[in-house]
Amino acid sequence: QVQLVESGGGLVQAGDSLRLSCAASGFTFSRYAMRWYRQTPGKERELVAAISSAGGIIDYRNSAKGRFTVSRDNAKNTVYLQMNMLKPEDTAVYYCNAAGINYWGQGTQVTVSS
Repeated sequence: QVQLVESGGGLVQAGDSLRLSCAASGFTFSRYAMRWYRQTPGKERELVAAISSAGGIIDYRNSAKGRFTVSRDNAKNTVYLQMNMLKPEDTAVYYCNAAGINYWGQGTQVTVSS
């Protein structure tokens, strides 16, 4: 049974940092590219960052480049999103997803105050 459990969100001020974690189970984590998405009420979920199965290929949405860093630890079945220099527009529920697996966890709320 696939499970993705996101954690690490919170309420921070603009300019602060957060590190999100996503613990995966129920599938062979090391074989899947992983993605971080975010969603705000009334808007579609948007891709924030992606990392290949071995971690060698990484990509970010333009607004995250230079501020966010995605990484993974295949030994721990965990993917991370380090978010620095947070802005109010980063406020959203953040989700991780395994590419090709239609499963979404509960997400973790990130709120950035100005």
